Amino acid sequence: MKSMQDSDIQQAADDDMLPEYHFDYSKARSNRFAMEHKPGSRIVVLDPDIAEVFTTPESVNVVLRALIATMPKTARE
Repeated sequence: MKSMQDSDIQQAADDDMLPEYHFDYSKARSNRFAMEHKPGSRIVVLDPDIAEVFTTPESVNVVLRALIATMPKTARE
């Protein structure tokens, strides 16, 4: 059996792709697995070593509020 070369595989992939796709988002549904977020909240991605220590949003908020309390007022504004 003849195996395909890398260039043959790339050519086959290129043949299947259109130059542009148009999607109909009118039928889109919200992600039922996504968490609800309060208005005005921000999503932040923690580095893995920090995420090992701060495992809940509450623990992150407690530490950040303590840090904010130690900051001079000019730095907060």
